[in-house]
Amino acid sequence: MFASVGSAYAAEKLGYLVKQPEEPWFQTEWAFAEKAGKDMGFEVIKIAVPDGEKTLNAIDTLAAGGAKGFVICTPDPKLGPAIMAKANSLGLKVVTVDDQFVNAKGAPMTDVPLLMMAATKMGERQGQELYKEMKKRNWNVKDTGVLAITANELDTARRRTDGSMSALKAAGFPAGQIYTVPTKTNDIPGALDAANSMLVQHPNVKNWLVIGMNDNTVLGGVRATEGQGFKAANVIGVGINGVDAKNELSKSSATGFYGSLLPAPDVHGYQSIKMLHEWVANNKAPAKFTEVTDAVLITRDNYKDELKKKGL
Repeated sequence: MFASVGSAYAAEKLGYLVKQPEEPWFQTEWAFAEKAGKDMGFEVIKIAVPDGEKTLNAIDTLAAGGAKGFVICTPDPKLGPAIMAKANSLGLKVVTVDDQFVNAKGAPMTDVPLLMMAATKMGERQGQELYKEMKKRNWNVKDTGVLAITANELDTARRRTDGSMSALKAAGFPAGQIYTVPTKTNDIPGALDAANSMLVQHPNVKNWLVIGMNDNTVLGGVRATEGQGFKAANVIGVGINGVDAKNELSKSSATGFYGSLLPAPDVHGYQSIKMLHEWVANNKAPAKFTEVTDAVLITRDNYKDELKKKGL
């Protein structure tokens, strides 16, 4: 998948490489990167990079086409050293978006500029929204448990779930009633399996708050509560991402998935390539780390309007 926008005679060409071009999140990033190009007068070359081979080939393609740099959401953070070696050999500047590169030892490559969602703050917001809805429903805290589906080997995932649990404890939720369980995969089936193993250990819990690093892990937890006989009124799940929550929030009847924090793919797309453009055009190097805190809680009541605002 390859497309470009802008004048064929544009003096400056910049790449925007994403791992999953079929996902609404990345389509929105691309759309707003193109908007930045139109606003600032550069051409955006969009390339899908679902694996390592296509990523390295895309960098060659960009260099051959006269591009001066690229923004990338890598298909695998461990490709970081290879991507940077290739880019440096071709004289291309690199800005990473959403996912941070890691080196051969698995440590973050903090020397490569990164723009990403504020993981800890997003997690804290998740915990705050869960607590707020629990109070609104007048649940007895003694009968309530937190099902925290974790993936601590991923730094972003760990920061989100840690932030969520910290916010719940700060609000007064008992730490002893927060139950963590690791998921093997950050999707619905993996989270469903993890949640089932935890739910059966706590038969006395009447109400569940469900947290996870994204919409799908929370959805897996909610599916598990349904399988264990819990009604929607006794479960509150708040996801993170928004775009994967649309189908759930549009169901004819409410489920335990209360809502999702919709971040700002529009901001990510526009700002990341703006940073790269200023680096290429004006030699203004971007900050090594930029966090985006924008997010809105979408529920059954407002999801259509909020998704539309983001072009989703």
